[in-house]
Amino acid sequence: MKKFLGLLCLIHLALALNIFSQVRPVPKPGNATGDSAEKSVEIKPAEFANLPDSYEVKYQGGLFGFSKKQHGSIKFEDVNQRLVFYGRDGKEKFSIPYQALLVIYPSHTKVQAGSGRAVGAVPVPGSSVLGSLIKKKKNYLIVQFKDPDVDAEGRINFLLDTEEMLASAINSLGKRAAMKQRGDSFLRGKDY
Repeated sequence: MKKFLGLLCLIHLALALNIFSQVRPVPKPGNATGDSAEKSVEIKPAEFANLPDSYEVKYQGGLFGFSKKQHGSIKFEDVNQRLVFYGRDGKEKFSIPYQALLVIYPSHTKVQAGSGRAVGAVPVPGSSVLGSLIKKKKNYLIVQFKDPDVDAEGRINFLLDTEEMLASAINSLGKRAAMKQRGDSFLRGKDY
């Protein structure tokens, strides 16, 4: 009898877990799910004119001769057809022509927040586990380019504050540089 009840409980538990593991249907683009994690930021052509020309970023490295991380802003110069990085002092540090851009895409990483490191350092049992659970998300704009001066390819990383700002910057730069969109990234197609 105990084996039968144990088997019955096991079957009941397996069926209960099976109910929660069902695949959710994909929401249609017209339906509003209300879930901010599944929402994608779409930029319509009418909104393209209202996008900002510059974004506050932190340069993370990647360009030949500019290895130092620094705060600044990127600006899209449509007149000169180039992406320009200005340092905090307002001076132009470097620029990349739109035609040299190969791929523009987002990258997200989760890292332990400063408050998580502080909580983890508290000499209380279990605080290190709690501290490792406190994370923050970093949003990177990755720009791959071909440098015409030295005939080499490179990749520049810019850190942006929010995911919406990142999507806006990628869409704005990709459309200004007349690149093809593939998912959430833009790329320059090869002419065969």
